[in-house]
Amino acid sequence: MKRAILTCSLFAAILAATAGSSVLSLKESIKDSAIIYPESFETDTQELLDNWYLQNYTVIDQSGAELPDVPTTDADYIERLKKLPTVIEMPYNSVVRNYIDMYTQRRRQLVEEMLRLSLYYTPIFEQALEKEGLPLELKYLPVIESALDPNAVSRAGATGLWQFMLRTAKSLGLEVNSLVDERRDPIRSSEIAAKYLKQLYEIYGNWSLAIASYNCGPGNVNKALRRAGGENKDFWDIYFYLPAETRGYVPAFIAANYVMTYYADHDLGRSLAIRPITTDTVHVNHRVHFNQIASVLDIPIEEIRVLNPQYRKDEIPGDIHPYALTLPSQQIYSYIVSEDSIIARDAALYAHRTVVEPNDGTTTTIDGDTQLTVIRHKVKSGETLSKIARHYGVSTASIKKWNNLRSNRILRGQQLKIHVYEKVSRKEEPEVETATTETTTTPAVAQAETPEAASVETQETASVETPAEAPEKNQPENPTYHTVSRGETLGSIADDYRVSLSDLREWNNISGNTIYAGQRLLIDGTHAPKTRRTTTSVHTVRSGENLSIIAERYGVTVANLREWNNLTSDRLNVGDKLSINGAASSSPASSEKATTHKVRRGETLGSIAGRYGVTVADLQRWNNLSGTAIDAGQTLTVSGDKKTSGKQSGNKTYKVKSGDTLGGIAEKYGTTAAAIRRANGIKGSTIRVGQTLIIP
Repeated sequence: MKRAILTCSLFAAILAATAGSSVLSLKESIKDSAIIYPESFETDTQELLDNWYLQNYTVIDQSGAELPDVPTTDADYIERLKKLPTVIEMPYNSVVRNYIDMYTQRRRQLVEEMLRLSLYYTPIFEQALEKEGLPLELKYLPVIESALDPNAVSRAGATGLWQFMLRTAKSLGLEVNSLVDERRDPIRSSEIAAKYLKQLYEIYGNWSLAIASYNCGPGNVNKALRRAGGENKDFWDIYFYLPAETRGYVPAFIAANYVMTYYADHDLGRSLAIRPITTDTVHVNHRVHFNQIASVLDIPIEEIRVLNPQYRKDEIPGDIHPYALTLPSQQIYSYIVSEDSIIARDAALYAHRTVVEPNDGTTTTIDGDTQLTVIRHKVKSGETLSKIARHYGVSTASIKKWNNLRSNRILRGQQLKIHVYEKVSRKEEPEVETATTETTTTPAVAQAETPEAASVETQETASVETPAEAPEKNQPENPTYHTVSRGETLGSIADDYRVSLSDLREWNNISGNTIYAGQRLLIDGTHAPKTRRTTTSVHTVRSGENLSIIAERYGVTVANLREWNNLTSDRLNVGDKLSINGAASSSPASSEKATTHKVRRGETLGSIAGRYGVTVADLQRWNNLSGTAIDAGQTLTVSGDKKTSGKQSGNKTYKVKSGDTLGGIAEKYGTTAAAIRRANGIKGSTIRVGQTLIIP
């Protein structure tokens, strides 16, 4: 009897051991001859290489010695996966090995580009996952979803870093429309992805199943569980019951964790930051175009696009509701103080009028070359009179006058009249008998009711004409050249030489207001200013200011401030005194004597600030204004310090060395890559070893 019991016990133990061995071997010995790789493996690495962030902020370190060509064994893979600090099970088998080989052998360049992108995106992912209390290893899901490309779109239409389908995105609260796609927003999409992963884990209590359901949906995972025999099973138990494209999803996730951790063991170059990028956000409650921001803040539009990929048309529709704008941290304060100037910059060009009736039938031609059109604006929820005025580049006083309003109160659905002036250029009759006269209309900023109300920008907009014979180009009577000094603007140069802005633009084929230090401008020297002398002013550091903000205010570089004040670090304290070197006129009208501007109808503080290259805050301070209201005929003081700040000296030059980038050179000299591009006529970011660059 005892022998029989012992025999049965031994047999049961053998069965149990066999069963345990079969469960273990399923994860270790599973084979699949029909592996389907995620679409991210097909990512065009050349497109990633063109990424503005990669070109200006990161580089792959190739300086280390190459590793000996020793093959990695299965034992090496198993040992390394065991050492990963993770709560998610990551077994090793032939399917996982296949994905690791794909990353470390056939798609090496893709891995190196993702390592560089991870410097920016990984902290965003980690913050979102940490907030929901999830394993940080999930930060590598976007590696297999999108190859860390926020603009990635799959063949099925899944979009963004986390590859949300449209229906899923909207059900989870992401905004998707013609102007905004929050699936592309790194911060917002990461927050939603973390919440969704948390929901999936709460359903299954198993991370391999939660990850699989993220790819194919809970419905397909539940179906696979039923076909596999019920609950208490993991991903590997239901592997062959899942859709073919999902079977490789968890193995690819394991491989992504492996390669992003052990890349150096496979001689993949580690990613280095040329310079750190720290960002912050500001809420925008008006419609603004990226070009307006880039122009006023003097930052590359490509950088704004990289940091804000959710805006599909380079436009923030803040007049609908407030939206977040991400910028480099040092530019946030500049945006806030220059907001009115940004809104006013080329306001007519970027005016959005989808809810406006284009014409109510009242079009009047004034003086033969100015046409007045009255349009109607339907007030939307949340709009105010001042917001509508900014939208059209007019004043609230003008809107009240046009609509007989006694107060600023308006109601949703109310129709408001807006006066829009258009410049009409009429061709002279050509001497060719068969030719006909044509009229071309160029839109102008909406203004008050008289043609004199047209702003400076409107008056100086060149009409587009195609005459039979080109008219003789306007030329200066006494032509000479002026070399632009740091801190000078077109307006200040025009004032110095007593010429008009329109003439100055025409003589030099300039369409906007952008000029750079070292640029030579053709000008009429009849009233050339006297020799300028160098002066020094003192700036007292205020709360919230740093070297970048102060340098931007005075039109100098951070390197200038360090040099003039013998600074060994960028740390400043409130109350510190900084020397600011600048060029001032030695004529009686010195920099101490302020310029004045007489306000015209329809002008705003923002449009005036944009003309003189100053900020609205500057105008308010110089004129003791507490708000932004101004009246036609009012005389404003426009201080000369914005025009004359800047060091009068020749530009430096730099010879490009191996490994240099525009971003790195700009950081070294305390300027921007955009400024170097302008000074050297460079359109892209490509530079050559040995090339000599002008440093503005």
